[in-house]
Amino acid sequence: MKIRFKIAAVAALALSGLGSMARAQVTEKKNLTLDGARKVIAAAEDYAKANKAPGGVIAVVDAGGSLMALERLDGTFSAGASISIGKARTAVLFQKPTKVFEDIINKGRTAMAALPDSFFTPLQGGIPITLDGQIIGGVGVSGAMSATQDEELAIAGAEAAKKFGDDPAMTSTLLPVSYFSKEQTEEGFAKGAVLFDGDDGARNYMVHSSRREQPGMVEVHTRDTDILYVLKGGATVVTGGTMVDGKPIAADEIRGREITGGETRKLVPGDAMIIPNGVPHWFKEIDGTFLYFVVKVR
Repeated sequence: MKIRFKIAAVAALALSGLGSMARAQVTEKKNLTLDGARKVIAAAEDYAKANKAPGGVIAVVDAGGSLMALERLDGTFSAGASISIGKARTAVLFQKPTKVFEDIINKGRTAMAALPDSFFTPLQGGIPITLDGQIIGGVGVSGAMSATQDEELAIAGAEAAKKFGDDPAMTSTLLPVSYFSKEQTEEGFAKGAVLFDGDDGARNYMVHSSRREQPGMVEVHTRDTDILYVLKGGATVVTGGTMVDGKPIAADEIRGREITGGETRKLVPGDAMIIPNGVPHWFKEIDGTFLYFVVKVR
């Protein structure tokens, strides 16, 4: 049986720049983990002990300014907790050491002091935490011997983060978001295309904009589960049963002539179907042009 629909691999050549273009529009962002936050606090605490700080509250926030970890050394006044959190949050949200803002206000720009104290604490002792040029959090200290020593403790903690490197226990990396415009998806459906190729194996899924105009062969994907969503047209699909004349055509891919037995369904726009890996499936009849998204999960 001649198959006219374009399978994903052929269309991928025509749209080979699509994945790289989408990735060019986003960047990967490292994030501080709880273990990393604790390491920052431990480094600041070690510095406090080595330099005989009389106390101190050390707070670590993430890149959005939310508290991750806090430790109050013995003998520190209770208000130090709120102040240290404010310093850490200010450092990360404004991406500067908090001493910068204290100095600006002391030089006469008192209007800055009117900013809401929910996110602005212009007191020395807050330092951004950076790794590989990215700000991944902030550390704030209050209650040491002086404002200068507050900052020294914070710097000691922030410096520890620069040694995290690629240790997954210290930081995590958010995967970039992939975006495909209306024009890109329409172009994909015009030919039948791979919209997202799994980032060359870095992800466990792919996304196809699939197009069929005639019935196809029986398919078995030994590793991939197919999640289908129908956009246009109709198809009669047979799943399960026994594949006839099945032959491997590529790694993890088997094709056959027909299915005996199995379950028959009529798919129309709006329908969705999940076909687990290893299950034979056959687009036995196609009504008009059949367009559907496929998410392949491995």
